[in-house]
Amino acid sequence: MSKIGILAYGSLICDPGEEIQAAIDNFIENVKTPFKVEFLRKSKSRNGAPTLIPVEESSDYGDYAKAKILVLKEGVSKEEATHMLYRRERHKVGSGIKYEPRPKPGPNDVLICKYKYSQDLKTVLYAKIKGNIKNPTPKNLACLAFKSACSKAGKKRQDGISYLYDAKCSGIKTPLMPEYEKEILRKTNTKTLREAWVALTT
Repeated sequence: MSKIGILAYGSLICDPGEEIQAAIDNFIENVKTPFKVEFLRKSKSRNGAPTLIPVEESSDYGDYAKAKILVLKEGVSKEEATHMLYRRERHKVGSGIKYEPRPKPGPNDVLICKYKYSQDLKTVLYAKIKGNIKNPTPKNLACLAFKSACSKAGKKRQDGISYLYDAKCSGIKTPLMPEYEKEILRKTNTKTLREAWVALTT
């Protein structure tokens, strides 16, 4: 039985959730996403913070990003992995809910997709959801991150500044990231993202 992998390129790298964490056997480091990614989604659970999502090949936004594959233990089926990833993306870890794809997905529906990485790892799963940031300029992204940091999400490090910091530490780079970060630092009159977060949450 071939092992199953889960592609991690955003918050999934730092926080895969208890279910997935317990199922991980090893990692494949320094891979590239098979699709472009960019900060094109406001996350409700993060009080509107910009988050990374897959971008269509024809889009003017995004770039292929550094990622890692979470290789799951022998015996974890594709179905089990799909349900675990879905629950993690829905913030329903441990709830037992299962992924049931809809014929016509809505703008807030999480899709679990797959691709083939290699002969030894034929199924790698990843989550996909539609974007909802219509004008993703660095200034607009910084405003969203600023607001989320000033909300309850900031106290829990679930805000946009913390998300950007974690993405940067994971080696992720997108076309909007450099100016997005600069705009946050300018807006908070700080020199680092950590300083910006502290300035807004204390």
